[in-house]
Amino acid sequence: MSGVNAVLVLGGGVGGIVAAQELRKRLPRGHRVVLVDREPQHVFSPSLLWLMVGDREAKSIQRPLERLRRKGIEVVFGEVEEIDPEEVRATVSGQAIEADHLVVSLGAELAPGIVPGLAEAGHEFYTLSGAQGLGSALRRHSRGRVVILTAGPVYKCPAAPYEAAMLIDAHFRKRGLRDAVSVEMYAAEPAPMGVAGPEVSSAVRELLRSRDIPYHPDFQVTSVDPIAKRLSFADDSHAEFDLLAYVPPHRAPRVVRESALAGETGWISVNRHTMETSFPGVYAIGDVVSIPLSLGKPLPKAGVFANRQAEVVARNIAAAVAGRPAADRFDGHGECFLEIGGGKAGFASGDFYAEPKPAIRLRSPGRRWHLGKVLFEKSWLYRKI
Repeated sequence: MSGVNAVLVLGGGVGGIVAAQELRKRLPRGHRVVLVDREPQHVFSPSLLWLMVGDREAKSIQRPLERLRRKGIEVVFGEVEEIDPEEVRATVSGQAIEADHLVVSLGAELAPGIVPGLAEAGHEFYTLSGAQGLGSALRRHSRGRVVILTAGPVYKCPAAPYEAAMLIDAHFRKRGLRDAVSVEMYAAEPAPMGVAGPEVSSAVRELLRSRDIPYHPDFQVTSVDPIAKRLSFADDSHAEFDLLAYVPPHRAPRVVRESALAGETGWISVNRHTMETSFPGVYAIGDVVSIPLSLGKPLPKAGVFANRQAEVVARNIAAAVAGRPAADRFDGHGECFLEIGGGKAGFASGDFYAEPKPAIRLRSPGRRWHLGKVLFEKSWLYRKI
């Protein structure tokens, strides 16, 4: 350990913000908490789908990270260029920052360039600019075939592409254009939200079917022709589109892939209960980690898990600083809302660490769950930052 009395948190997403705030509450004032991010604005990602269909404005779903300084957190803006887990140190825009404890919460990198032609042919909806661009395209669109595509089987928020399909369907129904616009899904995965189990997958399939949204599973896109507006798949089949909305391939950030933290998958391997890496004092949380489950799939990449993992890590670091044993454990429980349009949403929750398979229940869609998501959004934006 460096003995500098500091915890360094890399990444200002959900996990990083929660970790920094929990650490600040629990550590002595003389112990520094430093949060690093390349972007000055924190965007509340769950609201991007509402932005996409015109139900939110961009300014309403983001907050400046510098507000965290009022809570006693040091905020550094810059690019994380190198992580040295052995020395518990990171280099940020040329500056080396040492710490006693390091929390890596750098999320996943969106990599549309992995699929030739994808970025030029369509619109992703996992970033602020992407959701804004897709929203503009949807408002201009009045007829033809809209395709929602997942370009890889592992991505953030397993519900998001299915929510996107149903919200896009609702968008065109509201405009009275659904008869002129078809909406279809092509997925790289074998079933919708498969990590949640067959019951949830079946329920999501039925929600799509009831909205006349054909679902095509196990279609791995290999290239896209932006001129001909044509998708090519690994099985040599093809599909045409007039408007393409896609989830890009995900991978660990370059600085992680090039560090000693990267496992065989390219993501960071951790203790599934404490989020500790193989390096003393170094933890990783959220989308940047890969935690295998009993059914052969990894734990979903979702904000709810980043949040709870951050709380566990912060409490255990505070305990270590105080000379107490680390007792907190992440138990694999999580939940998410499933927006279906028309002011309604479903709600899935359960134990992803359950054996022999995750024990997840999906509550029937209704207005109460949609209102629950709205309240969660407001709570996060007005209380966390």
